[in-house]
Amino acid sequence: MPFETIETNDAIVACNGGGGPLGHPRVYLNLTPNGRVECPYCSRLFVNRKMAGQVPPEIGVAMPSAHKPGEEPPKERPAPRQAGSP
Repeated sequence: MPFETIETNDAIVACNGGGGPLGHPRVYLNLTPNGRVECPYCSRLFVNRKMAGQVPPEIGVAMPSAHKPGEEPPKERPAPRQAGSP
């Protein structure tokens, strides 16, 4: 549950935790692409109503394999030692 939800019309917001002795360093937070972002310091949730809910769910991307189908991948080998390393 967020500490506080703040609605905005901006795509970038600044948060300082409310300032004063209970505040934190000012950070700029980007609300794109999903229209919402949580402050890493104070957990305030910033929401842009126009952007929120309009983003399709993320779709994973399958990376092509470096080996042929049916062929086993090569066994992992340790990295070669660098000169001067113990």
